[in-house]
Amino acid sequence: MERYLKYAALIIIVLLTAGGLHAQPRFKAVVIAERGEIHESFVVAALEWLKGYSKKENFSYTVITNADTISEAFLAEHELFIQLNYPPYRWSDASKAAFENYIDNGKGAWIGFHHASLLGEFDGYPMWPWFSDFLGGIRFKNYIAARVDGEVYIEDPNHPVFRKLPSHFNLPREEWYTFDKNPRPNVQVLANVDESTYKPASDIKMGDHPVIWSNPRKKGRNVYFLFGHHGGLFDSKEFTQLFANTIQWAVNRDGQPGVR
Repeated sequence: MERYLKYAALIIIVLLTAGGLHAQPRFKAVVIAERGEIHESFVVAALEWLKGYSKKENFSYTVITNADTISEAFLAEHELFIQLNYPPYRWSDASKAAFENYIDNGKGAWIGFHHASLLGEFDGYPMWPWFSDFLGGIRFKNYIAARVDGEVYIEDPNHPVFRKLPSHFNLPREEWYTFDKNPRPNVQVLANVDESTYKPASDIKMGDHPVIWSNPRKKGRNVYFLFGHHGGLFDSKEFTQLFANTIQWAVNRDGQPGVR
């Protein structure tokens, strides 16, 4: 009888330990997003997708709606910073300094969408020079307000963010920001949009138009996506595969050297 009780106790310990290990998240992310703004449908769809994907991949995330929370201590708890649609202004000097340290010194990784390149003087705020340099020394110039479909062409098919993706794919109804200059000389361009494929056609063009890029001069892994205007993007299997791949690459889940 005593032997069976020992076995039972051992089984309980194993089950509790396994449950505890399973409950421990593989990594923690922070997601910053404006709420109730023009990109609300993208935020809603993104958070719903992250809810399911984080459960599948066993990671946790914290959602913040302004930059006031950002400090070195706060960022130290998170391996990944996802900037869903929050612009690079309305940040305090302290939050800017903490984020710069996070990226410059490789303390975490960053994934940014669309609004993150809204660089310039907006709503009475000055441009953040470090962030402009981070994204290739650019300044926002124009956008396609009517929104058009565009064909995205991959330039670096061997990059892990493009795993299981075709050489090109269509993304619908995007604004396709343009800038005062091309970021290409200062960043690693991963994909571009072919402006001749715009439907309907638009005269707002850059010529060579990067839409996915990374800044290899920074120690923290980083990827910027020019798109991210509306929730319909999450109906695209290419977009969700791209987002998933990038999360895994950013936190070193693909066997490649990571951010830490």
